[in-house]
Amino acid sequence: MSWLHIVVLLPLIFALIIPCIYRLHKRIHLGWFVLPLPIVLFIYFLTYIKTTMSGDTVMQEVNWMPKFGMNFDLYIDGLSLLFSLLITGIGSLIVLYSISYLSRKEQLGNFYCYLLLFMGAMLGVVLSDNIIVLYLFWELTSFSSFLLISFWRTNQRSIYGAQKSMLITVFGGLSLLGGLILLSISANTTSIRTMIDHVGDIQTSPFFILSMVFVLIGAMTKSAQFPFYIWLPDAMEAPTPVSAYLHSATMVKAGLYLVARMTPIYAVSQGWVWTVTIVGLITLIWASLNATKQQDLKGILAFSTVSQLGMIMSMLGIGAVSYHFEGAESQLYIAAFTAAIFHLINHATFKGALFMITGAVDHATGTRDVKKLGGLMTVMPISFTLTIITSLSMAGIPPFNGFLSKESFLESMIEVTHADILSLDTFGILIPIVAIIGSIFTFVYAVRFIGQIFLGSYRPQSLPKSAHEAPKLMLIAPTILALLVIVFGLFPAILTSTLIDPATSAISQANSKPSSFHLFYGFTPAFFATLLIYIVGIILILTFKYWVRLLRMQPNKLQLNYWYDTTGKYSSHVSSNFTDSYVTGFTRNNLVILFTSFIVLAIIALSLTPFKL
Repeated sequence: MSWLHIVVLLPLIFALIIPCIYRLHKRIHLGWFVLPLPIVLFIYFLTYIKTTMSGDTVMQEVNWMPKFGMNFDLYIDGLSLLFSLLITGIGSLIVLYSISYLSRKEQLGNFYCYLLLFMGAMLGVVLSDNIIVLYLFWELTSFSSFLLISFWRTNQRSIYGAQKSMLITVFGGLSLLGGLILLSISANTTSIRTMIDHVGDIQTSPFFILSMVFVLIGAMTKSAQFPFYIWLPDAMEAPTPVSAYLHSATMVKAGLYLVARMTPIYAVSQGWVWTVTIVGLITLIWASLNATKQQDLKGILAFSTVSQLGMIMSMLGIGAVSYHFEGAESQLYIAAFTAAIFHLINHATFKGALFMITGAVDHATGTRDVKKLGGLMTVMPISFTLTIITSLSMAGIPPFNGFLSKESFLESMIEVTHADILSLDTFGILIPIVAIIGSIFTFVYAVRFIGQIFLGSYRPQSLPKSAHEAPKLMLIAPTILALLVIVFGLFPAILTSTLIDPATSAISQANSKPSSFHLFYGFTPAFFATLLIYIVGIILILTFKYWVRLLRMQPNKLQLNYWYDTTGKYSSHVSSNFTDSYVTGFTRNNLVILFTSFIVLAIIALSLTPFKL
């Protein structure tokens, strides 16, 4: 077993040890014992940057259950390294933030056990080369996230959100399992690297389309794409460190990772290109519209997260167009992969900070209701400054990092209209239009987020607590992320050759040209699209109270949550009646049912088993 295997297993081992430490050392906050682990893991993964920059990869193999095709093989390339650094880097900041956010009166042993369990599961997902092992870690993320979301188990909304996320993501996980099984049958291997090397055999398989559909369902449920996004807003009932970790940098990005990893296998299908792109754009515009009408700070961030995930998903779809061209024309669309990777990093920085600031505001005022907040600029000046930086980055305003990736996003959406693939050169005109509309409402909810908390009149009588600035320890993590927002915006070259280009090459399976990002590219179509976004966005902000009423008039039956709740109640009622019909409470009846089932199953098994006299 290599050091890489030990690194992946360390969080899982610590998850078992931490509750014991909690029982012995309750005087010291348990987070201080946990914090060194993700920091050490982050430093360890940093040592692989030179390897991936040179185009090399690392494969560490362990023959676990080779007869079942389950080898614990770990693979590091630009893509898996990027996600590993996000998981451990953001994880370190989350643990630091949680030390101030969570009181020692909380069940910290359980919290950090679940958090480390999740961290190890995420590392297993992004580093596993074996699809069966990847699936096991994939389901472990669903299980551990259920425990984290329901951490405050006395809160019925927390239980509801945890059950909802579990049902939807496990449904997607089962779909993913079916797709991976069909994929392994088609390729006669369970290794992702081997599949990519022999992709021709998979693409001629009769299971190709069916496996693609199943894999996409698994990815879309985990990354909260339309129509499966409904679990994420309810998951906001979790403690803020959980929301900041799972829903900005890790769990929801697992679906994006899966799409990126499987692109070399499925991108040859035009169905893959269209499905990933269209689902991403629908998610972007639908969630951005819903984010503008939310009145809870976490609700705004939940729908904004969904919209940003849709944005990244659509860029992965546009990037897949590169597989249908060669040479210089292919490079035009590979740029969409580059933009997707850059925005994935940027989203982790500004959204992680915004979640933490929201937690700080809730901690300082006792509420997240925007109708009660306002005028906190002078009361919480540090939080105000951090919110300005990160919200404007999310809005796509220079010189912050979100502006650079947003410009690249618009450029990719406009460039793809020239591709003569499945009428992209005709119907494709709708792609940049939808992208611009989604970006307009992103601008609206990002800018309003600042005003709803910190501008306007200060109303101390409406706040449950006397407002004050958040504790210094609580502000360290969002301050680090806000600084990264500025640094990556002014000096994007720090990321291009080290992380972005190697990750792009891993997705495109080609030596893509070195990427570069600038604050001004000239008077390009993307520049004028950005001006349009700013102008229309400002107008919508000034007239917000007039048009937001239309969004809030949405009939209940047109909401996906209504159908989820209705279906759940109906299925529960039917199953209860059916169970009551044969579970009568009499032991004799139960034994008759039990043994009858055994006999019927035995007869079926024998009838299907060939035997000789």
